[in-house]
Amino acid sequence: MRDGVAGGAVYQRNRQVAEAWLEELIEAELSAGRRLALGFDFPFGYPAGFARGLTGTDDPLLLWGWFEARIEDALQANNRFDIAGEINRRFGGRGPFWANGLKRDIEGLPRRKKVYRNPFPDRRAVEHLAKGSFTCWQMSGAGSVGGQVMMGLPVLSRLRRRFPGQVAAWPFEPLDTPVALLEIWPSLTHGKPPEGIIRDAWQVQQCALELARRPVAELQRLLAADAPEEGWILGVEPQ
Repeated sequence: MRDGVAGGAVYQRNRQVAEAWLEELIEAELSAGRRLALGFDFPFGYPAGFARGLTGTDDPLLLWGWFEARIEDALQANNRFDIAGEINRRFGGRGPFWANGLKRDIEGLPRRKKVYRNPFPDRRAVEHLAKGSFTCWQMSGAGSVGGQVMMGLPVLSRLRRRFPGQVAAWPFEPLDTPVALLEIWPSLTHGKPPEGIIRDAWQVQQCALELARRPVAELQRLLAADAPEEGWILGVEPQ
């Protein structure tokens, strides 16, 4: 979207293609001297305490780097369930992650929630305000976003490294760079699309249009959300 006009949907067949496309987009916008806001539909952080428990610090950007160093993402397979099991074993072997979507068993990763034990809060503060949002601990099954978070954070981490000083992650860093990474949730205010239109594409387009139409002062207020560890969904009113 540019100047209040939404462009057409761009289909990316896998994460590798999408990441390369994002790099090219950022390079083009920086070369043109334009600012760029990139919205991603997955949590940028985990409930309070998880980052410290895993990395020894509350810094969510170090947690991004932790996942980047360990996640292996090939075209036909990735190791997200194994990483979830590895993390769970550090905390006793029954949580915080659950739902193994693979045929093979993974030590420490429960298939069902009835044997699940989470040493951390089930939800972030923003998710208590965003009706219908899902917990980031569920790795598989209907409504799961755990895999999206685990696979998405390494991409964001690489984008920050590839464009040093040019990319800021909200709300963890001041938005004084040309490129901003923002957490969005297109389902927050948009339901079913008109018949014959792909739901995800329509929701993203409507989310971008809605944010573009908001007064600058209102956006500044929303971007002032104070959630330095867990992250925040742009558009959810802080309380």
